[in-house]
Amino acid sequence: MKKFNFLICYDISDEKRLAKVAKELEKVSIRIQKSIFFYPEASKDEITSLVVSLEEIIEKDEDDIRIYKIDINHSLNLKSGIDLKNPNILE
Repeated sequence: MKKFNFLICYDISDEKRLAKVAKELEKVSIRIQKSIFFYPEASKDEITSLVVSLEEIIEKDEDDIRIYKIDINHSLNLKSGIDLKNPNILE
């Protein structure tokens, strides 16, 4: 199964939801900054499961979570992203 690296960034308006999102992300990823996480070597199923979990926590009208597939072989390149307000893959 092919695995990818992801950068996850968020802006959550409510402190309680923010804590829940951070706790969920800490289960599977590495905190880079307060609202930025790195999820290394995740499969499509793992990232889909994370998106479902996060969608159960956030308020789409108030919160913003973005998940970017990244290439870190020789430099940092953003490949595609998921915006949970409009959860289609952004190419």
